[in-house]
Amino acid sequence: MTPRAGTEAVRKIFLIATEESGDRLGASLMKVLRQRLGDAVRFEGVGGRAMAREGLVSLFPIEELSIIGLAAVVRQLPKILGLIKETALVVTQAAPDILVIIDSPDFTHRVAKRVRASSPKIPIVNYVSPSVWAWRPGRARAMLSYVDHVLALLPFEPEAYRRLHGPPCSYVGHPLTEQLATLRPNTDEARRRSVAPPVLLVLPGSRRSEIRHHMAVFGQALTRLQGQGVAFEAMLPTMPHLQEAVLEALKDWTVQPQVVIGEPEKRAAFRIAQAALAKSGTVTLELALAGVPMVTAYRTGAAEAWILRRAIKVNSVILANLVIGENVVPEFLQEDCNPEKLAAALQDVLGDSPLRQQQIEAFSKIDGIMSTGNQPPSKLAADIVLATMRKARRG
Repeated sequence: MTPRAGTEAVRKIFLIATEESGDRLGASLMKVLRQRLGDAVRFEGVGGRAMAREGLVSLFPIEELSIIGLAAVVRQLPKILGLIKETALVVTQAAPDILVIIDSPDFTHRVAKRVRASSPKIPIVNYVSPSVWAWRPGRARAMLSYVDHVLALLPFEPEAYRRLHGPPCSYVGHPLTEQLATLRPNTDEARRRSVAPPVLLVLPGSRRSEIRHHMAVFGQALTRLQGQGVAFEAMLPTMPHLQEAVLEALKDWTVQPQVVIGEPEKRAAFRIAQAALAKSGTVTLELALAGVPMVTAYRTGAAEAWILRRAIKVNSVILANLVIGENVVPEFLQEDCNPEKLAAALQDVLGDSPLRQQQIEAFSKIDGIMSTGNQPPSKLAADIVLATMRKARRG
């Protein structure tokens, strides 16, 4: 039942999201919290367009934190530190009933630490776990001092927090599980998946730096694949802000893919694809949910690669492998990300090979692994936010 205005104290909820993905999560959470609390809730914080549509007036435009590259971060460091200090001060002065930090741990966790130090009675929920299971595992134990509950998007994360002695962590589900209808083919689209020539998706990344690192080698891999007599129809989905960079890089490609722009067009391509060549990341989970066998790759600068090799504590960096619990998706990193190895693996996933069948079988289990019992992530997240808020009030 929705409370009427004036029937109970208005609850003040402060949310911080500084990237588009977090902004979408924040907006969905706000919508459910308003359904639960009616007029007895007020939102403040930092967010983007989606949260603005739910009524949030952001403390600053999140575009101010859209900084890519180590050199750019160093130049902007005084500004970033200033925004962290300002945001923490505003939270403390607002004295909300709860603070919800969403992803972007380099920013949000620094704010949370300051808030906990100055206002220890404000409960703090962290929506989207940092990758403590992959690198810097000591963060989990450190979070005990300033996070009351972690809302996990991946089913294996609660066990990781227990193992690493971190704060309470609950799996609430990944937002992709609410979008299966846009990822999976209808009858006609399923038929296209089996018609020659097969559609091969090319997914070089969602950042300009990733486009720079992957486009050339991906193009060379397709040239080599075509030279080996493998028939395919290449499609390259991308977003409007990357279109110019992608088209410029394609000038050097021998095999010219069909470029499709925008999220709906990307999902439509997923529904007819037989295989994919993808940069590692969340897209590997999208492909697994769509039932598209894949070859994955990742290249970065030498300095970052040196750091990552020494920091990463898991035997796969592929999100689909980590969720499934098996290394069924091949990954080609750094020097292994070369045209010869990529083309050979692509030939396997495009054909009726053991590698392709192994992936299809593993992907068929993913619904059960990621199930939340038909409860959408935003509702489960809202339940924990409200419970944490009530517990703090009783305390």
